[in-house]
Amino acid sequence: MSIADSGKPDDGPPVAAEVDVERWRGGTVTRERDLVAEEMPVALVYHGVPHAVMLATPADLEDYAVGFTLSEGLVARPDEIRGVEVTRGEESAEVRITVAWERFSALIDRRRNLTGRTGCGLCGEETVEQAVRELKPVGPGIRMSVADLHAAITQLGHLQPINARTGSVHAAAWVVPGQGADKGIQLVREDVGRHNALDKTIGALVRAGKDPAGGALLLTSRASFEMVQKSAAVGVTLVAAFSAPTAFAVRVAERAGVTLVAFARESRHVVYTHPWRLELP
Repeated sequence: MSIADSGKPDDGPPVAAEVDVERWRGGTVTRERDLVAEEMPVALVYHGVPHAVMLATPADLEDYAVGFTLSEGLVARPDEIRGVEVTRGEESAEVRITVAWERFSALIDRRRNLTGRTGCGLCGEETVEQAVRELKPVGPGIRMSVADLHAAITQLGHLQPINARTGSVHAAAWVVPGQGADKGIQLVREDVGRHNALDKTIGALVRAGKDPAGGALLLTSRASFEMVQKSAAVGVTLVAAFSAPTAFAVRVAERAGVTLVAFARESRHVVYTHPWRLELP
């Protein structure tokens, strides 16, 4: 997995479509071709039992399945995911996932059969306990300099090929603090749904044999509760978002020990919890 293959816009499934549009600028109308992001229903099926249908960008679905399974707490460890198989149709995709049998038994007990809208984070959960899981506090984790954080923010703007074409997708990046070829942004995934982009990044890291806790997550979206919960579930200790946090997200980050940064732009940021992981100049 590498930055270059993020989104696979050239050699994978279509992630954008051309459409005819009328463009209005300053009172003048022109007829042009435009690119819009693809999305399609993606069914997640465990041992032949449907679990969820999510709307997602139809790329990196193996990554998505692994990341979703981990970040939603359906398994406790990556090695409990035994297999992932993707079947693509013209207007939908199905991802068949096998997990350790004891995990599948527990999954059946909390089966939710939801339809997930693109922006959906918790839709379809049957109980508050399912939606708001009790998280173990993360470990001490990484420390990152402010300079490294802002270098990654600048870098990410050049590593979103789908968004560059369509202007309508989110990205999640994994950043390793420090200087050198194996530091900085090491992996990016994009999706029309911010939760999907995060799950794809988590899954790509695990499939590449990397520990998500070894870096920070940089999100082009807002820092909502479920983004913090998914990150903490896999041990990530620093999450930085381009947009605002919610109060719920701040409370969860505080309890879980996660450093939460928001309004992360090239020349500014706001730290909401556990600021000691960010090293000032």
